[in-house]
Amino acid sequence: MAERKQEGTTQQLNLEIGDKEAEGIYSNLAIISHSPAEFVLDFTRVMPGVPKAKVFARIVMTPQHTKMLLGALMDNIRKYEQQFGEIKTDRQPNTFPGFPGSPKVN
Repeated sequence: MAERKQEGTTQQLNLEIGDKEAEGIYSNLAIISHSPAEFVLDFTRVMPGVPKAKVFARIVMTPQHTKMLLGALMDNIRKYEQQFGEIKTDRQPNTFPGFPGSPKVN
């Protein structure tokens, strides 16, 4: 069950998830692009030594919903780090570690 805030009140939202979706999809690379009307998030897996990567999921969102997603991610990362400690990243921004000539991620 997810909570949804609306003008000072909190609504309960019942979510239903199918068996296939409940398994989830592993992704270690997200390619993000945008137009004036939408953001496109492509989730893929990159494997060492394999020059090709398949997109396993594509999410298309409005700019407003994308910004709301960013806020929710930031809030959840803050909560995670309070409980488990700082998430350390040792890679350069916009590159994928361990892959020479890795694509830039915007």
